[in-house]
This record gives sequence, structure tokens and C-alpha cells, in this order.
Amino acid sequence: MQLTGSEIVIECLKEQGVDTVFGYPGGSILNVYDALYRHSDEIRHILTSHEQGASHAADGYARATGKVGVCLATSGPGATNLVTGIATAYMDSIPVVAITCNVTLPLLGKDSFQEVDIAGITMPITKHNYIVKDIEKLAPTIRKAFEIARSGRPGPVLIDIPKDLTAGKTEYQPMQIRPKETESSMISADEIETALSMIKKAKRPYIFVGGGTVLSGASEEVIRFAHQADAPVTDSLMGKGAFPGTDPLYTGMLGMHGTKTANFGVSECDLLIVLGARFSDRVTGNAKKFASHAKILQFDVDPAEMNKNIVINAGVTGDVREALAIINARLEQQSHPEWIEKINGYKESYPLTYHHEGLTGPFVVEEIYRQTKGEALIVTEVGQHQMWAAQYYQYTKPRTFLTSGGLGTMGYGLGAAIGAKVGRPDDTVINIAGDGCFRMNMNEVATAARYQIPIIQVVINNHVLGMVRQWQGLFYDERYSATVLDDAVDFVKLAEAMGAVGIHATTQEEFKAALEKALSLGEPVVIDCQIDSDDKVWPMVAPGTAISESFDEDDMKKKSK
Repeated sequence: MQLTGSEIVIECLKEQGVDTVFGYPGGSILNVYDALYRHSDEIRHILTSHEQGASHAADGYARATGKVGVCLATSGPGATNLVTGIATAYMDSIPVVAITCNVTLPLLGKDSFQEVDIAGITMPITKHNYIVKDIEKLAPTIRKAFEIARSGRPGPVLIDIPKDLTAGKTEYQPMQIRPKETESSMISADEIETALSMIKKAKRPYIFVGGGTVLSGASEEVIRFAHQADAPVTDSLMGKGAFPGTDPLYTGMLGMHGTKTANFGVSECDLLIVLGARFSDRVTGNAKKFASHAKILQFDVDPAEMNKNIVINAGVTGDVREALAIINARLEQQSHPEWIEKINGYKESYPLTYHHEGLTGPFVVEEIYRQTKGEALIVTEVGQHQMWAAQYYQYTKPRTFLTSGGLGTMGYGLGAAIGAKVGRPDDTVINIAGDGCFRMNMNEVATAARYQIPIIQVVINNHVLGMVRQWQGLFYDERYSATVLDDAVDFVKLAEAMGAVGIHATTQEEFKAALEKALSLGEPVVIDCQIDSDDKVWPMVAPGTAISESFDEDDMKKKSK
């Protein structure tokens, strides 16, 4: 049948099972929006307040559901406003397809109105991208883009379509999309044998769980493996929930703001088993001193991650769920009672602590955990609040902690929370932000209010750029350059002006009541939590030092004496 290019875009989205797209219209993409209007009963469109909000919403939808997220934007500034969200998805391996429309083919490359080479701009931050110049290649390109986005190591793909292609017509043949095939056949038997041998020989094994375990759906296999290997477990920001935070083998997060238990344990283990993690510098600290007493065994779907940041002793290349299924079927029950006892000793000696008087970030996170019974889907921005959310909420399921781990994008959370709630409407979705981050995307409160998307926005408001101020206090002799937010912005009035509910909280009791109310309302709520500007995230590893040199507030006091 003959269809226009814009109709082909919609039909291809339907083929892929897309039920929601996030975007913002403009001149070059008008034909696609016109086709979308005629299919509004099949594909829901969420009009965000800004294109960056659309890209983050598509990302949050993908992280929460495991599906490919889709965002739309017009040419020029519309397309460039997607860039930060695309880069965020790229760093965290999130499957997103971004569709932009450009000026017509005759105007390309002539500095035309609202023209930009978005394919060139996004080349370093996409898994692949396309500019379609032949309408007959439009449907195959869209199908290929979705396949690339979700296969292997996932990631964002961009498709740029000149406007005249969306108006032109060509023959369209529907296609049934094949389900993703298992990738176990790609896993080397020799690599499995080596891995099994290393695991069996280890006396002090430690398991490090990364985001790849979440993306591959490997949670059940990870839990079984940890207990068969009888090894303590730590995780990265991206790996949270793949292994339950309530399990006795869990020791907390690894790295700059990880627990002392995890940092000391990894520094003393004789085998570090890395599952779907990429050895970020925030995890390793001084790379030359990282896990210096251990052999390192890495499982990863992307061979480019092997020996990239840390030299390993052996690796298993392939989907981590498939690889662990093979390992679990062949690994006899291991036992390391003395090692587990030592790690448990660290857990008792070095628990996470904070000041329990007054309203603080850790208290807010623990109260959210208490009132939601650990069942909420938590989204964060980037900074101190992000670390507190990682430390003090016990994640027991994958895809329940959404955060910008790689790029560290301030302004990510509110758009992502909207996408997550749209994708999982039955779940409680709470975005935890700092006041600095909230300022970067607070216009999306209007989006949540317009569509009555009942997300809860908790602002940890310390009137400073908290994490930057913490560094200035610790490493820059308290020279607080450009980090004090001493203006009169009232987030409650702002929320009300945008159509949401706003609540102030200055004490523990006020926050308890505010959260209880927010959870009962079923509409978008902003809770403004006033905390002290000098609250810090503990423990901490100073930049450039080994993770074994983790220190906390008590250590600082002893050092000052």
C-alpha cells in the first residue's frame, strides 16, 4: 500500500510495539505530528515542556519498562535540545530511539533556517545514527534502528528525516518483528571453563554487580550465583536492585561514596567477579591501587570493556544472564565462612550513619523507604541527594532505581520520572532532587500537571550546590565560589503556579506528614525539604586515592585533633 513518509514512521512505531512517545513539535516535523494525530488512539504522545525533558522521559520509560523509549523533535534547536538526554542514555547503555526531522533535501547543507547536522553532532553519543535521504529506505532504517538500540549492549539511535520525505509517498509493506534471540551460543566454552576454575580456587571472592545485570534481566541468576559462590556482593549506582539490598551477602555500594565494608572488602579480596560493570573512575578510585590483591574476572556483553579501564585476568564475553545461567548449572556450592565472617565484621564496625536530629537527606530517604515499604520506583538527579538515595534506600528489585550514572546529568530526574510513571502507571514514582538540579528541569512539573501524572517530587533544599560545596569545603579551603543559591525562589508557590500540589517541610514530623499526604493524593506533588547547607555525604574517597582510604566524619574529626 502507498503511504506517506510520516505515515510510515507511525506504522513502524506500531510494528515495534511503541505505545508512548515523548516530544515537542515544530515546522520540520509537522507532517509526522499530523500522522500521529490520526493515530492518537494507538500511540500516546506526551508533550513535554522542553525537548530535553522528552529525551529524559524516553530514557526513564526505557529504564523502568525494559522497552525502547522514543522521543521526537523538530530540526535545529529542537534537535540539539535532545543532545544531553541522548548522551545520558549513551553513557548508561539505555535503548532510546530519537526521531528528528530536518529541512528538505534541497536545503540541506545551506545553513537554512533551523537547519543543523544533528547526525554529525550526535555521532559520538549514539550507538548508531542515520539521515534518511531515500524514502524507500525509511521503513528499513527505522526497523534497523530499533534492533540496534535494544540488541547486545543497548544504546540510543538517532534517525534524522528531511521534511520532504515525510510528505512523499512510497510502497509500504508491514513486517512482523522477531523477538530477541538468545545469545548463549556466542559465549565461549573456554572462557566459561576459565571462569569456573577461578571461582573454585578463590578463598576470598567478592562480586561486583553493575548496570549490565539490570539491562540483561539477570537478577535471578545473580542472586543464585552469589549464594552458590558464597561471596559478598557490592554494586554500582547502575547495578542497584539486581541484587537485593536486604540480602545478608549485600555489603553496600562500591566506590567514592560506597560503604567502608565494600571498599575494604574489594581491596582485600583475592578474586573480584565483575558482572556487567565498566570500572568507572568513581568506582575504582586510583586505578593502579584498585583490587590490587585480587585476580579480576569480568563478565560483559561488550568486549570493548575488557581491559579498558582496569587490566583483568580473564573475561567472559556475552549476555551476563546467559553466562551466569551456564555458570550456575555447573558450579558446586562453595563455602567461605571465615571470609564472610570478616566482611560481616566490617558491616558491624562501619555502618552507614548520619545525624538523627533535624531534617536531613538520609532521614528523608529512609522515611520514603519506610512509607513506601521499599516498593517505590526511585528516580534521582545528580549530587548529594543521589548518593543518599543510593545509600539509604534498600533496592530489592531491578529497574527501581533510575539515575544518570555515567554522564551525571543535573536535570535528568523529573523528565525521567514522568517517563517511568507513564511506563509503569501502577507503581509509586518518586524523584529525589537537590534544589540546584530541580531548577534545571522544574518546568516539567507543568507537564506532570497537564497530564495529571501523579509523580512525587522531593526537593532536598539546602540552598547550595551541595556536592560541589562539599568538595569546596574538603579540598578548596571552604572557598564557596558560585555554589550558594541565596535567592528567594519558593518551590511550593512554583508548584502551585504550574498546577501541582506544593508542600513545605522543615522538620522530620512535617516531612512524614507531607509524604503521607503526597502518597494519598494521586496527583503531582512537590515537597520542599529544607536541610542544612553543610550536610555532607559520608563515607568518601578523595579523588586520586585508593578506595581503601575511604574516610568519614569521625575520621575527619580524629585527623583534625
